[in-house]
Amino acid sequence: MASNSFGEIFRITTFGESHGPGIGVVIDGCPAGLEFDRDFINRQMQKRRPGQSALTTARQEADEVEILSGVFEGKTTGAPIAMFIRNTDARSADYENLKTAYRPSHADYTYEVKYGLRDYRGGGRASARETAARVAAGAVAQLLLNKFNIQIFAYVSAVGAVKCPLPYTELPLREIYAHPVRCPHGETALQMQQLIEKMRDAGDTIGGIITGVIKGCPPGLGEPVYAKLHAELGRAMLSINAVHGFEYGSGFAGTIHPGSEHNDAFATGVGREVITRTNHSGGVQGGISNGMDIYFNVAFKPVATIKQTQQTINQQGEPVSITMSGRHDPCVLPRAVPVVEAMSAIVIADALLRHRLSRC
Repeated sequence: MASNSFGEIFRITTFGESHGPGIGVVIDGCPAGLEFDRDFINRQMQKRRPGQSALTTARQEADEVEILSGVFEGKTTGAPIAMFIRNTDARSADYENLKTAYRPSHADYTYEVKYGLRDYRGGGRASARETAARVAAGAVAQLLLNKFNIQIFAYVSAVGAVKCPLPYTELPLREIYAHPVRCPHGETALQMQQLIEKMRDAGDTIGGIITGVIKGCPPGLGEPVYAKLHAELGRAMLSINAVHGFEYGSGFAGTIHPGSEHNDAFATGVGREVITRTNHSGGVQGGISNGMDIYFNVAFKPVATIKQTQQTINQQGEPVSITMSGRHDPCVLPRAVPVVEAMSAIVIADALLRHRLSRC
């Protein structure tokens, strides 16, 4: 199986399956001498951990990270950093009745036709359980970004038709994790929660949108052709389970405006730095960061696993009815917020290290 790695200099490789002994990640290219804050890494893991509220799967995993290599006396050594997260609450028996059936909108058929076999226990490698390894790696990337005062936020801006009425510039981003839905607009968060609970009680699921914001990113990150910064962010986000769309800056809404309205005029900031008066570009121009906030939206489809009876076919092509009894999220968005933050941190850390090599 190819393509389990992401990044050029700050490069991660994840491994493991949903119902195997555990999952993990190896980080290559992290500079030596970085203060390695294990408490911070475990705090990030808790944001994604299953079983944390009534809005998430009931699966109980501590998700404590074991450091296997690359750290000595509290600092990174420059060697590959290997981290492992054990699976302690997998219930493979929940999937026995799905052993030969293709679950609607899952990777069962495509995985089997590609590899000739599949791990039916929770989706195996295709499971969102893999994203725990990304969060661990993203926490290390954020430790690096902290040295450059780069801050990353992500929050749920829509669940189904319930949308946050304010742009990120008018929201208290420090309060994202104050509500289990991970929306910093209190009234909207309650409406989102009610919708998720309604879907859960009906045995159904719902999707929505996560908005990402990167503050303090210096100008000059990204490459002008095949590794444009927004393209790398898009590739990172579209690699996350259940993601069906990505837009940055004004996105699709910007298509209705003429250039005279959409262009971002340059100006000089209070510290004589170059700024733009508007930010329809989303902090990226020509594939390279311009120093303004980078912001984007990530669309998540409804979780494919629902508790209603569905019609499908089995490996012999025979029609069958299936009912899934495993433990699953009625809405993936609350636990996907730290995943979006992690992948953003990995992209920016990689771009930052690449930028340091771009000139003499």
